Amino acid sequence: MTWKCTPAPCRYGTLEHHRYKMWTMQTSCGCLLLLLCTGALAVEVQRPRGVPLTKLQFYEEGKPFTCLDGSLTIPYDRINDDYCDCQDGSDEPGTAACPNGSFHCTNAGFRPAFIPSSRINDGICDCCDTTDEYNSGAACQNTCRELGRKERESLQKMAEIAKEGFMLKKQLIQEAKQGLEEKKAKVADIQSSKKELEAKVEALRTVKETAEQPEKEAKERHLKAWEDQKAAIRMEKDKAKMAEMFLELDDDADGFVTVAELLSHSELDTDSDGIFTELEAREVLGGVDKVDTVAFESVWGNIKEKFVSESNRDIPAAVETPQEEPKDTASDDSEQYPDDDIPEDEDDEDEDDEDMDEGDYKPPPAKTQEKSVEDDEGTMPPYDQETQSLIDAAQKARDEFDAAERSLREVDDQIRNLEKEISFDFGPNAEFSYLYSQCYELTTSEYIYRLCPFNKVAQKPKYGGSETNLGTWGSWAGPEDNIYSVMKYEHGTGCWQGPNRSTTVKLTCGKETVVTSTSEPSRCEYLMEFISPAVCQEPPSLDPGLQMHEEL
Repeated sequence: MTWKCTPAPCRYGTLEHHRYKMWTMQTSCGCLLLLLCTGALAVEVQRPRGVPLTKLQFYEEGKPFTCLDGSLTIPYDRINDDYCDCQDGSDEPGTAACPNGSFHCTNAGFRPAFIPSSRINDGICDCCDTTDEYNSGAACQNTCRELGRKERESLQKMAEIAKEGFMLKKQLIQEAKQGLEEKKAKVADIQSSKKELEAKVEALRTVKETAEQPEKEAKERHLKAWEDQKAAIRMEKDKAKMAEMFLELDDDADGFVTVAELLSHSELDTDSDGIFTELEAREVLGGVDKVDTVAFESVWGNIKEKFVSESNRDIPAAVETPQEEPKDTASDDSEQYPDDDIPEDEDDEDEDDEDMDEGDYKPPPAKTQEKSVEDDEGTMPPYDQETQSLIDAAQKARDEFDAAERSLREVDDQIRNLEKEISFDFGPNAEFSYLYSQCYELTTSEYIYRLCPFNKVAQKPKYGGSETNLGTWGSWAGPEDNIYSVMKYEHGTGCWQGPNRSTTVKLTCGKETVVTSTSEPSRCEYLMEFISPAVCQEPPSLDPGLQMHEEL
């Protein structure tokens, strides 16, 4: 039971089809087969119904047929006799006799296909050329030519986009090559200027250190003079207080302080037993019964820390009134704010403290202290003109050194960033380098998605709210034969009781550079579709003499 194929426009197997079969391009649909025909050739091949041309060799007319699984050999006339002889169903490619059989739709003008043999003559048209319903009476129409036309138009349009995209890619490659040379030249220039700047920094360091030495010495002299002056002031105050206390102790104003006069000051009790005896008073006076103003100087050094003036004794001690203990509000606060309801502002302050750089640290304001004795001595006088000049010269040297050192750090940053960009994997010909330092957005009904290639992916609520990191640049993650077709971004913000967010970016060929879609196929794992001309591949040249065998 055989049948013949009739000629049709754009038949599979024509020379024109074979030519365009070889035009394979990487586009948004993956590996794209452009089916275009410019003419038609009449081809006639005899074969059993439902057999593809690739298996025709197993169905030689007039010869015994061996099941494709090798299990049985039967006469040729038992092929398509509506009885299943082979376990693999290969003897009934054109009937529904075998439950595991398959029927080949030639679909001339479109693309061939296989359908389960159970669909043969079931009243439903599965093959666009209607060959599966040859005996069902179904009113099928051959739609292959129309389907082929639409597909060819679609593929033609996609091929044109891919061709234009590849032309843009060639420009990107040329610009990347030029940019790479410019960056290398810039690194060389900066490296050269860096040496000069390093020499300048070292020279200014010497100037600074030279200027700081006399500044330091002048400041130390000034400070020593101020310390000497304060010591003299303290000595004068001490002498004045000593003279005042001598007069207070000399009750009879005879110019001597006696043991008897000293006994009135029990705070001078040497053994602190609460009883100030004459023997102890004499010991305080240095073992004598009385001292004059000159001898009192040595006595004063021993008693001035304990001595209490009688005038101070007359001041009644402040009556301490018991104060009500402050109410412990810790328990109230804990009840008012459970652990789960602590105001967020407090957490934010803690985070701000953690993020603060060391250079930004500001010490807390000093607590107000009681007026010290040294306050009576006044403040340190301003520097004299000579010292101030040395300070100004040293400060100028420091400023110039700091500015040069800062410029050197900036130069190091420039070199480091340029070398990083130069060594970055931007594709076989650096065609993806134009994406560096760029960002592309896609707005949905709820979020604004932001893709910054080679940096990170982020998501932000459309109507306000904080940004969420969906992953930072990880690596190229496409298959081995097309590794630059997928980007992987990892270690984003952690999900609640889940993993850190990550994003896979699939790149497809196009004339524009744009994010076309985003989704979340799995929890915390995002998928983006990204169009770029850098993905487009060059179509191979066509060989007019190409000869191939194809299915009819």
